[in-house]
Amino acid sequence: MKAPRSRGSQFYLLQLLAVLVGLVLVGVGQWRVGVMAIGVAFVAGALARSVVPIRHTGMLRVRGKAFDMFWMTTLGVSLIVLASVIPNQRP
Repeated sequence: MKAPRSRGSQFYLLQLLAVLVGLVLVGVGQWRVGVMAIGVAFVAGALARSVVPIRHTGMLRVRGKAFDMFWMTTLGVSLIVLASVIPNQRP
């Protein structure tokens, strides 16, 4: 398997890996850490989308730059806030 050539595709695969790690954490019971990891992955993806030149965006590009940055930032911040504000519940 060849590594992706574009810098954006590399960032996308790193983001996908971070989301997978977050989902595994959620699955093993560490839901708060997992959801935060997923949120941070999306915020990092938005940051990557803002700095990667258009010819190197690859799989990181879905629509326009502003749209991609807006939805990834909104989703990431929303997940981080959600994980932060839900109180711990005792069994």
